Amino acid sequence: MKRINWTRLFPLLLMSVLLMGVMQSCKEDIDMSDRYTFKEFTIAGYLANQDSTYSEYIKLLSDVKISKRSESTVYQLLSARGKYTVFAPTNKAIQNYLDTLCAAGIINEPSWDGFKSEHDLDSIREVIVYNSILDGTKDDLEPIQSGGFPEDSREFPIANMNERKLNVCYGNNPDSIYVNAAKDKAGNIIRGSLIDLKNHDIFTINGYIHQVHTVIAPSNETLSDLFMSYLNTMSGDFIVAAKMMLATGLSDTLTKVKDEVYENLVQSADPRVQKLPNFNGGGSGQATNGDLPEHRYYGFTVFAEPDDFWRSELGKEPAEITPEDVQEWVVKQGFYPDGLDNTDYTDENNILNLFFTYHLLPMRLTPDKIVIHHNERGYNYKNTSQNYTVPVYEIYTTMGKRRLIKLYQAGPHYSLDGTSKLYINRFPVLNNGRDEDYSEKSITPETEGVVIDTENAIGLINAYIYPIYTPIAYDDNTRSNLQKQRLRYDLTSLCPEFMNNDMKDNRSLLLYTGLPEDKNYKYLENIDLLNGTNFYFLNGMGMGWYNWQGDEFNIRGKYEVIFRLPPVPKAGTYEIRFAIQSNSDKRSMCQVYFGKDKDKLAAMGIPLDLRQGGISRHLASGTVPSSLVGWEEDTEDDDYNAEVDKKMRNNGFMKGPAIYACPVGGSMYARNRETNLRRIIVREYMQPETQYYLKFKSVLDDDLKEFYMDYFEYCAKEVYDNPATPEDIW
Repeated sequence: MKRINWTRLFPLLLMSVLLMGVMQSCKEDIDMSDRYTFKEFTIAGYLANQDSTYSEYIKLLSDVKISKRSESTVYQLLSARGKYTVFAPTNKAIQNYLDTLCAAGIINEPSWDGFKSEHDLDSIREVIVYNSILDGTKDDLEPIQSGGFPEDSREFPIANMNERKLNVCYGNNPDSIYVNAAKDKAGNIIRGSLIDLKNHDIFTINGYIHQVHTVIAPSNETLSDLFMSYLNTMSGDFIVAAKMMLATGLSDTLTKVKDEVYENLVQSADPRVQKLPNFNGGGSGQATNGDLPEHRYYGFTVFAEPDDFWRSELGKEPAEITPEDVQEWVVKQGFYPDGLDNTDYTDENNILNLFFTYHLLPMRLTPDKIVIHHNERGYNYKNTSQNYTVPVYEIYTTMGKRRLIKLYQAGPHYSLDGTSKLYINRFPVLNNGRDEDYSEKSITPETEGVVIDTENAIGLINAYIYPIYTPIAYDDNTRSNLQKQRLRYDLTSLCPEFMNNDMKDNRSLLLYTGLPEDKNYKYLENIDLLNGTNFYFLNGMGMGWYNWQGDEFNIRGKYEVIFRLPPVPKAGTYEIRFAIQSNSDKRSMCQVYFGKDKDKLAAMGIPLDLRQGGISRHLASGTVPSSLVGWEEDTEDDDYNAEVDKKMRNNGFMKGPAIYACPVGGSMYARNRETNLRRIIVREYMQPETQYYLKFKSVLDDDLKEFYMDYFEYCAKEVYDNPATPEDIW
């Protein structure tokens, strides 16, 4: 829901004056020699001019340092150039917060003299200050007026100075906007900081101020904390889920928020986690940094049946339901016939463990990122008022015993019921012919999937909980349906770290993020970066790249990279396809290896030349025609087009899919571009219980050549070699 702009209080008078320089990183001291000297107010100047309203906040801004590595204060930061969005608490709001701390026994009296230690005092000061400011300066992101706030219950694209993303909720009054808010099941605001109806969108020459009547203090409650509070009080909506967490031994895991080892390396400026060589990726306006992530956060998503479900199914109150009761119910459903029906719930093969962990993902998925909408056919992520279009999905690997779960969404004009509901494990028949539109055609009760309730989701510091009202399980029906479809993985879906650390689908900035080699620090759990590997994640939002979902992996040096692959759903012969844009002479050549033992992987065919397009090889000296691939542009004769597809497959190549546009919002699709190709790199018999690996190793003696990768696909023989129903072009 978009908000209208309110009147600015301080119009900009000196539009012709050029602002020189840019704000330095918050890790450094502020150079005050370039302080503004104009008559308009900076944020700090405006707050000082309203001393009777903000005097307490000004004191805090003047006391709190920008970071542990800086001597500059936040007040100095807000006095200098920048692009800040400030949710400024009034004196009364701060006093109310102190009253609350006193009532909770955290301080001895409701004043700044009531703190039990200097450490506690500093912590609370930082809570109030860091959580109130969004700093878009570093990434050149504009300050946010109310008209540009996110939709209801969604998060701001910019994190605050406390590295937390705040959400927005809208009340029944159209002008009632709450930050860091929550709603009850009836849609009523139950928590949040109300933005003042008059004092908002206050323009200053370095940002906007929104007055709030409650201190913004996001809870530090973890998923485990919340579940344990349910057990301690025997109240809440997920008591049974909390009992399963405790029984399966996951309470410690679900408390994790931040990798402190990595944090200490970064804070101490350890040379093992310093900037990689500049990427120097190309065109005008593209960033060239190779900075490593500042943090390594953990995250979780839980799809949980609420207690009302268990009350109905088991005929007991949640407080009386035991793990044994739930396991007995799972056995009766026939979900995990090969699981262990014993009381060792911590065993990943135990039936209760299999049931509960299939509800868990090792990444924190916000409601707008359960599936990723970016450049699918007919959709442009830049048009925020546009409806979703063709169906898109994500395939993730669950916690516990590694299994696949499908998250799915189709736009209202492409779904059978005219909505854009989010589903788990939905497998509709699609209108996926060569001249059709990829909309839903039909569905059965067995393939309908389970609706995800995003309206009543619970957001925590390290997790999201989504209620579901039909149970989910990795049963034979789910596994069979997964095997019957092509499984397309954006590379980031293999690694929870990209979502948990706000790199995946970050629409605010262009990221060229470097990651350290494993010998220095293993940042990615599911990818091994061996010696000589310079790994870059490129988030090209808004750059017009011809990538599925807008991002890519780009690796340089004498690289050697090993991917831990997700499991296959059922035993059978599978193709693994590798997707690339070949339109660059900077691409490299690599040898592909595959197998079960990552120390003894077998070579798969001859080396891949990543410069090879559908009709040309893209070399610095010019393109060289190639007859190997067999790519031809589609014609009006679709029988001929199908023959071209067969010829390309015989040569180990496939056209790009018809589902996404090149670039975003365009009418050119990956299938129509000879440089957007899929390569068939593996065709092997694979087992669902077996762990497989892919390795890519450079065969060129050139540190600047790029190993580029966009996405990969699993495709079972029942799909790619089905004489009755050929594999679709989508």
